[in-house]
Amino acid sequence: MSVKQVEMVLAPREPHYVGDGFKVHNFIPSAYGLTMQRMDPFIMLDYGAKFYFPPSTSKARGVGVHPHRGFETVTVAYKGSVAHHDSSGGGGVIAEGDVQWMTAASGVLHKEYHSDEFSKTGGDFQMVQLWVNLPAKDKMSTPKYQAITNAQIPKIPVTQNGGLVEVIAGAYEGNIGAASTFSPVHLLNAKLNEGGEASFNFPAHFNTGLLVIEGSVIINGTEDVPLDHFALFTNIGESFTIKATENSIVLILSGEPIKEPIAAHGPFVMNTRQEIMQAFEDYENGKFGELVD
Repeated sequence: MSVKQVEMVLAPREPHYVGDGFKVHNFIPSAYGLTMQRMDPFIMLDYGAKFYFPPSTSKARGVGVHPHRGFETVTVAYKGSVAHHDSSGGGGVIAEGDVQWMTAASGVLHKEYHSDEFSKTGGDFQMVQLWVNLPAKDKMSTPKYQAITNAQIPKIPVTQNGGLVEVIAGAYEGNIGAASTFSPVHLLNAKLNEGGEASFNFPAHFNTGLLVIEGSVIINGTEDVPLDHFALFTNIGESFTIKATENSIVLILSGEPIKEPIAAHGPFVMNTRQEIMQAFEDYENGKFGELVD
């Protein structure tokens, strides 16, 4: 089995706000060449690096009602908590360590805000939002919502007290993740103690990357990846190792490319321009349901 090498290590871009509650660095799609096609099926990755929000006594910060069609949104909470509601009936609060996996599919309206509890107390806020594309045959399927608590996520110990690997989706060492997916997708959190080392193995053709959420790591014994940096792997080789140079958290993503045309505009990701136009028309005609802001 050959080693999967690092293609490039990317520093975070200048942050921007999504709504008034999410200060994020965008990695996918970006000027670095991490296009939707290059990272298929991962079509967006926004990273909210650790940021302190003071307490708020007014309306909770966040993003008001907006539509989505054709893909899934995955929110991984590292610090703070988010309240979610959508027009298909999904919703709840995701707290530190939890994951929200929303399948927009044929279309939903949704909104995301800092939870009431977090708004009152304030504190460090740190999240990742990932968009996962859907195959054409599933884009108009029924929306669904997976609220995954940290207790539901399998945790696989790393040898010699090196830490653990959380399996959000896909599999790790034969352990199946908590989330169901429409195409082969692996999403893992490696929570490694200083000096801890974990090995990973994905098919060569899967698009694979990692984001250092806390600490810093060395990949394959040679490639340093600092805090808040993203490492992209080549599509050659299958296995790699991560060693923590301090207590670290690393988000690892690897997925099989869907290899279908991508037509994207704002909150809609379909296969053709005509389907995008139809999505706008359906949204304007109220076919995404109702949700009060």
